[in-house]
Formats: sequence, structure tokens, C-alpha cells
Amino acid sequence: MHQRYLLLTVFSVFLSTSLFGKATARKASYIPYDDAQPILQALIDDLPSELQGKSSDEIKADWSTWVARRDAEIRRRLIQGDEDSLVNVLLFGTSFTKQPRITGKQVILLSRAAIQKGIGTSLTAPSAEESKLDEILKGRIDDLVKGLAAPDNNERLLFARQLMVTQKGYNPGATAGRDQIKKYLLSSLDRVLTEQVGYAKAVEAARLLGDSREEFYERSKLYRNRGLSLDTSLLPDFAIEEALKTMKAQGLLKEGSIRHIAIVGPGLDFTDKQEGYDFYPQQSIQPFAAIDSLLRLRLSLPGNLQVETLDLSPRVNDHLSRAKRLAQRGREYVVQLPRSLQAQWKAGAVQYWERFGDQIGVSARPVAIPAEVSDVKVRAVRIKPTVVSRITPADLNIVLQRLELAPAERFDLIIATNILIYYDAFEQSLAMSNVQAMLRPDGFLLANNALPEFPFLPLHAVGYVTVVYSDRPNDGEHIVWYGQKTD
Repeated sequence: MHQRYLLLTVFSVFLSTSLFGKATARKASYIPYDDAQPILQALIDDLPSELQGKSSDEIKADWSTWVARRDAEIRRRLIQGDEDSLVNVLLFGTSFTKQPRITGKQVILLSRAAIQKGIGTSLTAPSAEESKLDEILKGRIDDLVKGLAAPDNNERLLFARQLMVTQKGYNPGATAGRDQIKKYLLSSLDRVLTEQVGYAKAVEAARLLGDSREEFYERSKLYRNRGLSLDTSLLPDFAIEEALKTMKAQGLLKEGSIRHIAIVGPGLDFTDKQEGYDFYPQQSIQPFAAIDSLLRLRLSLPGNLQVETLDLSPRVNDHLSRAKRLAQRGREYVVQLPRSLQAQWKAGAVQYWERFGDQIGVSARPVAIPAEVSDVKVRAVRIKPTVVSRITPADLNIVLQRLELAPAERFDLIIATNILIYYDAFEQSLAMSNVQAMLRPDGFLLANNALPEFPFLPLHAVGYVTVVYSDRPNDGEHIVWYGQKTD
């Protein structure tokens, strides 16, 4: 299963609106101790260190303090996720440099060098290929640092500059600051590459057990210690549409039955997660993809669908809030849809890419493809303001929070792809409790994770579909739908 997509989760105080009504304050609350207590008991050996060895009474007395503290800790993981995205820009970006993009083969070479450096292994004289890679990487670092010193209107460089100045205290306008940034970029690159090797080893170890379920379980919590990344890709949305199609065929979803949905961690491209592209404006895709698919499959009716996005990133929240405000003034929202020809997408994925947006907008002229980017096609879709206006963002951490919803306001469908992979079984279980509290009794959660199931948690796996994206090894997705037990 393909797990390069990294993504994120949710916010805390928020606006709620009927599709045509006036927005009102929506209250988010932390998971109450009574709901968490069975999870704490079932996973007593897997609790966070600060909860281990404590009695139930001690945990209950400290619960509200612990939850608030843990919420802040999770949100701080966004910083490392931003650093990871900056590494992708360094390797693959074209908005700040004319240097060649780093290839997949070169990334493997860099990973080997990072591992050898980490264990103190002396390297032999570099090969011609390694010397060329070193030259390209140094050139990209130099160009990125120059870009941070004079970012102009490049929104990615502007954000990266803010990260360097505000979070790290580095001044890209001074010689000492530029040297600090170069060292920081190399250190971050080594860390990310070493982590990727570790992830691959963990998955391979699970695969060697000879049980595909064990591999899926390992992938489902693979990034539990990683920073929360916002980057996204179109392909998981193709998998979601295939899952919805299967659920409709099985009679689980009826035409016109989906009126209110939530997207957990809708994502915001800093660098496209699939190929690392940065030559188009930052954008969110999944909220629009979900509307597009629901209308195409006639599971929702035009003008009768509410969409709430749940994310803990202020950048995601601000981006979608701004898009909604502009839409309410008649402004369309344009998404760029790159497709790598080297990836050899399956026919179904190509067809999805070709028809994306036909229910919610019209084709538009795509941005120009930089000369440094080869073997790629780009489509663009101009999404109608009436569609964009249906989306209301909320600040919410799905692990620890839920929206306070009356039964009639609960969601028919909650979608969470490449989100819960960032958490361990304990936090995934807390998230399942929060999801269940926001779902209608006949509603479903769609996720690309194998999530914990306990007798005291009503949500359980009902079915799944496997979607293969390309001829690349392990390039695909298992989408599982979870529903509430009826017995």
C-alpha cells in the first residue's frame, strides 16, 4: 500500500452553517474521561509514559489537564511536518532554482550516505555519479538560501523564510544566518532520509511475517513519531471514489442519502506528495474531490450537501476560510492536477484524472510547466463559487476533540485518509471514539488505515476495497469503511 502521502488532522473552535444559512459558532470539546476510560483500560500497557503507572482515579483527576497538554504537543508536530515539506522542496522544487530535480535513484544514494554518516562509516572516494549529485544538491541548497533572502511573491519561500526567522532565529540576509540555514537544511535532509529508511525496514519486517494484515497494521501507524505534514495528492481521492462506488453497489449508500460530510485533514500542497511539484499555487483538493465524486455517483444532490473540514493546521484553516470568503463574492477556485507520465498510472486512475471536476466546475488553462520538469501533464479545473461556498473549515484535533453536534446535525460520512497513520493505537482509538460521536447511527468513516476495534467502540470494519494506482511497487491504497454495530 502506498503511504508517501502524509497528511494531518483537525482544529478547535469553529463556524457551523447550513448550506444556505448564516454561520454560527460551533463548539468543539475534548473527549470526556468517561468515553476514554474503556480505551485507557484496554490499552493499559500502551499508554503514553505520563499516564503509565497511575490509577484510574489519578488519571481521571488529571484528565482535562493531560488532554489539553497533549493537544498542544500534537499541534507542535506541525512544525516538523513543515520542515519535512521544506526538504521535499529542496529536493524536487523548481520555483527557486534551475538545477535539475533530484531523481528517485539519487534519493536512494542520498539515503545511503545519510545512513553511513549516522553510523560513522568512512566512505570510499565518491563515484562520478555521487560527485554530480553532490554538486546538484549544493547548487539547490545555495539557490534555496538565496530565495529565502529575496523571496519576492513566492508563497512557499515566504513561508519557509518565516519558518527560518521565527522558529529558528536564522537571518537569511546575513552571512552567519545563511550558513546556519545551510547546516539546518543538510541536517533536516539527513534526518528525513534516515527516517524513510527506517519506515521501509519496518514495513519489510512486517511483510516477512507472511501475513498481509500485519503489513497493513504496521503501515497504518507508520508515521506515529513523525511530524504532521499537510502535503496531499489526487490519487487517494480516486481510491475514495472507488470505495463509494463499491458501497453504493452493495446497498450501503443510497442515491441522494449523503447530505452532510466531514473531511479530516483536507491537506494543503506545499510540495505535491506524489512527485514533489511546487510550480503552481498552494491548493487543497480533497474537499472538492469528495463533492465531485458524491455528485457523480448521485449519492448527493446538487445544492443539498454540507462539507466541513476538520484540521488542526492554522494554514489549512486560513486557506479554506479565505477561499470561502472569496467564493461568497463570486470568486472561483482553481486547482492544478499534475500527472507524472513516468509513474505509468493505471487506466482507472487516468480516467479519474481526466474527468475530475466535471460535476463541480469547468476545465481551465493550466499553469505553464517549467523546463526543469519533464514527463508531466497538467489539467486545471475552475471550481464554481457555489461549490466552494459549501465548505466550512473547523479547527479540531480529531485525536482529542469532537464537534458538539445534535443528532440531526451529525455526519453521514467522515473521510480521513493519510491522517491516522500519524498516531499509535491508543490515539487512534481516541480518534475512533470522537468520530463515532459525530456520525449518524447509519453513517460511515472512510480511512486508509487498519484502525483499532473493541467491543466497547461501536465502529467496526464493514468492508474494504484495494485500489492500485500505477505499475510502481506498492503504489495503491486499501480504503476501509467503518460503520456502527447494529446488534
